[in-house]
Amino acid sequence: MHTNMRYSSTGNAVFKLCYHLVIVTKYRRKILDNNMTEDIIELISNILDKNGCTLVECNGESDHVHFLIETIPTTNLTKIINSIKTVSSRILRKKYKIASLKAGKKVLWSPSYFISTCGEVKIDILKRYIENQGNLVTPPK
Repeated sequence: MHTNMRYSSTGNAVFKLCYHLVIVTKYRRKILDNNMTEDIIELISNILDKNGCTLVECNGESDHVHFLIETIPTTNLTKIINSIKTVSSRILRKKYKIASLKAGKKVLWSPSYFISTCGEVKIDILKRYIENQGNLVTPPK
């Protein structure tokens, strides 16, 4: 394991939890620009900070945004993602006068998203590390 990795801790846990999140505009409309991306970064940073999380990196293209997020073990990812999408949609649609796609449907983002865990160690290396930790006694059946 790397000795220079930065871990966080609570009273009874040491952790480093990182996620790669991608959200996409509704119907992949190409409507995001640099100004909107700057606003998204600020909005998302504030939402994450309020929930004990950190935005490590953010970037995207005109129809989607990538986030690298560090969280704490008690983070409810679904709640955070819904908050990110709801708050940013409401504020960006108002600020940039983004028209709704259908009457009554005030959405900016697709309801779908991509999220994946990520770390500084590749899975195969971690698997070998765990395999080489000794032999556990097999419990009786």
